[in-house]
Amino acid sequence: MEVIHYYPKGTCSVEMFIEHENEIIQKVRIVRGCPGNTQGLAALLVGMPLKEAMNRLEGIQCRNGTSCPDQLAKAIRQYFNK
Repeated sequence: MEVIHYYPKGTCSVEMFIEHENEIIQKVRIVRGCPGNTQGLAALLVGMPLKEAMNRLEGIQCRNGTSCPDQLAKAIRQYFNK
């Protein structure tokens, strides 16, 4: 199991963890943010390939030109660009 650890910018959430195995999401944990939204987002992503999640979430806006889903996409993109 590998973990992507990310500090989002411009959102209420302050830390994100994406656990994956063979690039399939196993668990997502978002620290702070809107509890219902972040828990719902985390539940929906389980079992999804990282690249699919990145493509679906990238560009979603809430405030400050970004959102928790958009920041998750940035975390995944950073993982692939390392």
